[in-house]
Amino acid sequence: MRDHAQALAAFDYTKATTAALQGSLQALNACIECCDRYTGAERVALHCEDRDGRSARYTFEQLQAMSARLANVLKGQGVGPGDRVAGLLPRTVELLVTILATWRVGAVYQPLFTAFGPKAIEHRLAQSQAKVLVTNRDNRGKLDTLVACPSVITVGAVGHEADFHRLVDAASEDCAPVMRSGDDPFLLMFTSGTTGPAKPLEVPLRALVAFKGYMCDAIDLRPEDSFWNLADPGWAYGLYYAVTGPLSLGHATTFYDGPFDVDSCIHVITRLGITNLAGSPTAYRLLIAAGSTFSAPLKGRLRVVSSAGEPLNPEVIRWFADELQVTIHDHYGQTELGMVLCNHHGLAHPVRPGSAGFAVPGHRVVVLDEAGEELPPGQPGILAIDRERSPLCWFAGYHQLPTKAFVGRYYLSGDTVEANDDGSISFVGRSDDVITTSGYRVGPFDVESALIEHPAVIEAAVVGKPDPQRTELIKAFVVLAADYSPSAQLEEALRQHVRQRLYAHAYPREIEFVDELPKTPSGKLQRFILRNQEIARQHAAQSLPACQGTPR
Repeated sequence: MRDHAQALAAFDYTKATTAALQGSLQALNACIECCDRYTGAERVALHCEDRDGRSARYTFEQLQAMSARLANVLKGQGVGPGDRVAGLLPRTVELLVTILATWRVGAVYQPLFTAFGPKAIEHRLAQSQAKVLVTNRDNRGKLDTLVACPSVITVGAVGHEADFHRLVDAASEDCAPVMRSGDDPFLLMFTSGTTGPAKPLEVPLRALVAFKGYMCDAIDLRPEDSFWNLADPGWAYGLYYAVTGPLSLGHATTFYDGPFDVDSCIHVITRLGITNLAGSPTAYRLLIAAGSTFSAPLKGRLRVVSSAGEPLNPEVIRWFADELQVTIHDHYGQTELGMVLCNHHGLAHPVRPGSAGFAVPGHRVVVLDEAGEELPPGQPGILAIDRERSPLCWFAGYHQLPTKAFVGRYYLSGDTVEANDDGSISFVGRSDDVITTSGYRVGPFDVESALIEHPAVIEAAVVGKPDPQRTELIKAFVVLAADYSPSAQLEEALRQHVRQRLYAHAYPREIEFVDELPKTPSGKLQRFILRNQEIARQHAAQSLPACQGTPR
């Protein structure tokens, strides 16, 4: 295992190095890098499992042939270098073939999450101007109400519609990959901000180098591993690191087409002998809630587990170590950056509880104050990337939109963090999530982590509620385990539990028991919805006549 400091030293963080790196990437094709390069040995590239227990596996040779056929279909529909092809597909082989075929012709793949409704799909298609959309029969109906829709190819088409397999079977396998430069895009992603609609951004081909580095250094993907990333390729973490990352190393990946639950997770891990698992805390909390039903059959089977999407609660870390005998590590990134801050499985370094880890080699991660000055350890500020000294940082701005995220040489992430004495960085919260109460700044993550340590709590979200005396008071929204019921006694017990775990001012003065928490389709907690809900309640209460009192 390499030392983290040695890995960082391997990069000479200068403009000359960055220019040299970019200059060496002038003839690239993502389909070659993620498929063609690994043909000739009948290596498995994809394991497919579905909700009905069916299994299939595909070699790089099979994916090369299928993607070449579909690439010729796309070319016949006018798709060329730089054009967009959208995919609205579940986790099946047709999804991967669509991605590879798009790359083969030098075009740009645009993911569409299958849980999207027509409005979300329409916005993204309008922004991308995709020439072709590949979908399946289950999602085809979402396109009927769109104001403008590109040419559609459907898996399992009905009637005279363009059918995926009929077209692929009739096409030639002779399709040479179109070479592009390292700065040319191969993915078009969308990322949601705190205001306005989702913004598009292009991912250049040179990001492949960064994706490979993450798979090696943070995921520690080894040739002997059986790998499963639970994330959906309709989102960045899935597309970057369940598709592009492992395949670019010639390593097989895993698709499960079905709803995620404890039984399906046990089935896939057992059947495929998964040793290297990646996912989100949301998924892991679901597994923890199952207790020994999940842990007993899988204890000792996993070598490493990685977590991304939101900060990893300490209770999750302890549970995986105690119940599954495996180390789970926290990783941090954004759609705009990929993963840039990690507790690395593949690099030797100390792991500090509650820390998001160290910079991924190729990136210089710093903490800035409001004036744009770098802060020393122990002072909270904004996580930023020093772009001049980060040769693997590929984000250049949003597609055809201005960005306020670039300030001088830095990219500002919008996340509040704090550097530690050992060089690691701890996540505090989104800038608008940090709570100011009685003069103290409190990160919601710490309070949520303390709540989750209580056996009654499955999930928790903490926000600041406007308060005339304290500026804000801490309010918690709590999802209870099945064996517990809401009560005033439990509410007080949770308050005291947090006070004892943290400190006197950082406990929830109000607790509301809820059935579920608001999240994005990819599972990220949306605290702003809860915060806005509290503001609206307060305004409504203030506008009521005094005799009506305050609504409960």
